[in-house]
Amino acid sequence: MNSTKQNLEPDNILADASEVDAPEAEARVGADDWGRADLSEEDEGPAGTGVEVIRRAVKTLPNSPGVYRMVQADGEVLYVGKARSLKKRVSNYARGYGHTDRLAQMIAATARMEFVTTGTESEALLLEANLIKRLRPRFNVLMRDDKSFAYILVAHDHEAPRIAKHRGARSIKGDYFGPFASTWAVNRTVTALQKAFLLRSCSDAVYESRTRPCLLFQIKRCSGPCTREIALEEYGELVKESHDFLCGKSQAVQRRLAIHMQEASENLDFETAARYRDRISALTSIQSHQGINPRSVEEADVFAIHQEGGQTCIQVFFFRTFQNWGNRAYFPRADRSLSSEEVLGAFMAQFYEDKPAARLILLSTAAEDSDVLAEALTLRTGRKVEIAVPQRGDKCELVRHAHQNAREALGRKLAESASQTRLLDGLASTLNLPTPPRRIEVYDNSHIMGQAAIGAMIVAGPEGFQKNHYRKFNIRSEEITPGDDFGMMREVLQRRFARLVKESPRLPVTGEADTRNEETGAPGETPMWPDLVIIDGGEGQLKVAREILSGLGIEHVALASVAKGRDRDAGREFIHMPGQQPFRLEPRDPVLYFIQRLRDEAHRFAIGTHRAKRAKEFVKNPLDEIAGIGPTRKRALLHHFGSAKAVARAGLTDLEKVPGINRATAKIVYEFFHDKAG
Repeated sequence: MNSTKQNLEPDNILADASEVDAPEAEARVGADDWGRADLSEEDEGPAGTGVEVIRRAVKTLPNSPGVYRMVQADGEVLYVGKARSLKKRVSNYARGYGHTDRLAQMIAATARMEFVTTGTESEALLLEANLIKRLRPRFNVLMRDDKSFAYILVAHDHEAPRIAKHRGARSIKGDYFGPFASTWAVNRTVTALQKAFLLRSCSDAVYESRTRPCLLFQIKRCSGPCTREIALEEYGELVKESHDFLCGKSQAVQRRLAIHMQEASENLDFETAARYRDRISALTSIQSHQGINPRSVEEADVFAIHQEGGQTCIQVFFFRTFQNWGNRAYFPRADRSLSSEEVLGAFMAQFYEDKPAARLILLSTAAEDSDVLAEALTLRTGRKVEIAVPQRGDKCELVRHAHQNAREALGRKLAESASQTRLLDGLASTLNLPTPPRRIEVYDNSHIMGQAAIGAMIVAGPEGFQKNHYRKFNIRSEEITPGDDFGMMREVLQRRFARLVKESPRLPVTGEADTRNEETGAPGETPMWPDLVIIDGGEGQLKVAREILSGLGIEHVALASVAKGRDRDAGREFIHMPGQQPFRLEPRDPVLYFIQRLRDEAHRFAIGTHRAKRAKEFVKNPLDEIAGIGPTRKRALLHHFGSAKAVARAGLTDLEKVPGINRATAKIVYEFFHDKAG
């Protein structure tokens, strides 16, 4: 048997320091550390799969901690697991009996195993979570909703720090406060903090170009440091107060403001006293709109799990500075045979793979390997992280409240799923589809006289709208006449399905059914290929869609278009399908309402994306298009002339007088605007 260590193939996930976000000990795990246990041509006997492969792998495994991967013959990773002892853990799979149906299927499909050893079990857990999120093995518990959380950023990379909502990588130097479970919550809090502490929210470029206070200063939501309406030292005190408030010292901050208000009132400075009163009111509004606020828990993440009907809901609540900063419901993909302890443990490891953990994590039920997870999070964050299942007191009430929300959220989802199933059955019957569609793609275009043209695709299925599958298409072709809806639809469909054929060639381009998801046993996962494509338009748009799909050799995707009636009234739509006469549905038919919802969602997404693109183009600065003009020179030009229009009107001699602009650069700027004008 070949059990020597080999490099990982390029199409597999790498486990090196650049790909694995984990502590230094975990970063030591490199591609060369992976060992493979399979049967090559030099091995004795046939290759085989299943128990035979696993038994041969066990013979050379160490008793040290590590991560293992079970891989099927075509290279797809079936399962990623971690172990305190690789030899003992993998030996359990080699018994060949006593396994659940899920494990029996996984073992039978295994053609080879790959291993990596780690220093500790906690390092193995972090690496396991990282690989699960990247490889998405079908036999693991998968955290399906992985949208990033919003944070409040108080930046420290400027003389006058700004406050802003932030998502994504923490590349800006400053303090981050969160997470906030919803954009609405963080926007409301940022607005209230602006009123309370008068911190600026404008970008650095806007700050540098201001010559007089902006509207936010006039409505008392900024103290105007850009034009020195406030001294930078005083502004620094405001920044410190906001930091103290967000760090949990809200009562101390409010007491100080109350003292200042009283002093101003006693000195008959009622205008200043009114400003302090408004700031105190803004702070009070932040605390009063946070929902349930614990008195004894300053910082905690609360996880509550509820299982019913073969599905799982996990509610996560975030408490910071004695305030509730929101919650989010997750519906992980997990086999129904797994216990709540197993699902919760696997979910939490993936949840914290790219998020900071609170000092205290409260659970509704004990999670598998919670001690190992606490050790791993402590190692990663550099401070002690405690995981507990409270039995009484305020903490227990927080967990009970979260569990109630998990139970109610899962109940709503089960009800919606049943309703969605009935609608999909009705749609299949109405459109003469062989089976209810598992992936519906709806396409629409949006533009104004051909400007800021956008194509949009939305996706729906048994789980409702799948927003993580939505796609937008910037119309690129210069050959399309502005306003040509047929041409735009042709470009969108060509790009979408040409890429799909290239990336998933084994799927239904040759008439095969998309059975990949049925094989996984994960009916909640959305397939890559659509069963039904709906176009917002009439017979012309449908003809374009048929031409594109036929040209790519795609014959087994159902097509339909939805055209508004003569009066463009809802309920009088005509449905066009290839080889059929256009037809209408009864005005109160639930399937008609469903089709309208799909069409309206595509229109909403398309028009929203178009407006965002149009707004971006509207505020675009022509200086951004000049090669060799970076932020510093752009700022110098705007400071000197006041606006981009003034720069465009300036002569060559005037441009040369700008600090930092030499003759060559001035000539580039001058020729850019004069060539454009000519």
